[in-house]
Amino acid sequence: MNLMTIDDFQAKIEFDPDLNMYRGEILGLNGGADFYAKDKSQLQAEFRKSLQIYLEVCAEKGITPRPRISKTV
Repeated sequence: MNLMTIDDFQAKIEFDPDLNMYRGEILGLNGGADFYAKDKSQLQAEFRKSLQIYLEVCAEKGITPRPRISKTV
């Protein structure tokens, strides 16, 4: 699995032969966020855009971007 990290968020990167594009899926979110790029050089920029939009929507709706981890004692 190919991973990319930005600001402590990771995305799984795969090539979609049907679309002839790279697809990234941001992992560990309370919801879903993905992005597409025609070549490897665009992946990081598209990841940043998708992450920014996801975080903005979470802030607008009062959603925690990542699941809270409960600690049991």
